[in-house]
Amino acid sequence: MSASINPTVRRRRLGAELRRLRELRGMTAEEVAGRLMVSQSKISRLENGRRSISQRDVRDLCDVYEVGDERIRAGLMEMARESRQRGWWHEFGDIPYSVYIGLEAEASSIRAYETSYVPGLLQTRQYAEAVVAGSSPDYDVAAVRRRVDVRLKRQSRIYGDNPLGSFWVVIDEAVLMREVGGSQVMADQLYQLIELGERPNINIQVIPFSHGAHPGMTGTFSLMEFPESADSTVVYFEGVTSDLYLEKETDVRRYTHMYDHLRAAAASVTETRQLMNTYVERFTK
Repeated sequence: MSASINPTVRRRRLGAELRRLRELRGMTAEEVAGRLMVSQSKISRLENGRRSISQRDVRDLCDVYEVGDERIRAGLMEMARESRQRGWWHEFGDIPYSVYIGLEAEASSIRAYETSYVPGLLQTRQYAEAVVAGSSPDYDVAAVRRRVDVRLKRQSRIYGDNPLGSFWVVIDEAVLMREVGGSQVMADQLYQLIELGERPNINIQVIPFSHGAHPGMTGTFSLMEFPESADSTVVYFEGVTSDLYLEKETDVRRYTHMYDHLRAAAASVTETRQLMNTYVERFTK
């Protein structure tokens, strides 16, 4: 597979184009499903990019939408072919959050809020091993290693040739206090956060316990934006058995507003660095 092809993003773009063609015809998803004798949920899954799209599906939909331009049909068919290719993450077996990895690999900016642990893109190997082993007690050593290897490869967005344009992280002070992997692992992890926070494209803020209640107490989430205007911003929530993605403009606007509140509630970048140094001293005593 060409390194420039991201199957997750191809599915999203193809789904968005198919939705646009349906709306141009003034048809509902239910009407299209009836014409093709499939379920309405299948049409919805194809349009939201959560399901692989076959070239046959594209051909049938183009027929329903009366797309006569062969160049358009050929372009959509090619997108369908590319959307069924395998991303680099498939080399590591069944990864439950593979859709997220595909989106993360293409994002131009990410705003993350976390209450329990350091975001994966910023984790050291030892910290990542402790997080994966502790949060997934049924995993054997090999499974833990695979998950950690995937996590570290994802960090090409931090250390590689195509870094995120902006990575803004807000974490709860509990993340600094929770002794994941032992005191030395925590000290090393906090050292790394302090160093990464010096980069111009990375901002790290901590919401101190002293702030009290704040909007983020309802749970963690991430906002991902993309370089192509056709790719809508995604709000992502990680779950135990499944993940949730929101793309409606009203949802994105609500969580963007919430993130602004979280940044305002947090200590400044400079104050955060001082707070992290305090915890480093605590873990190295």
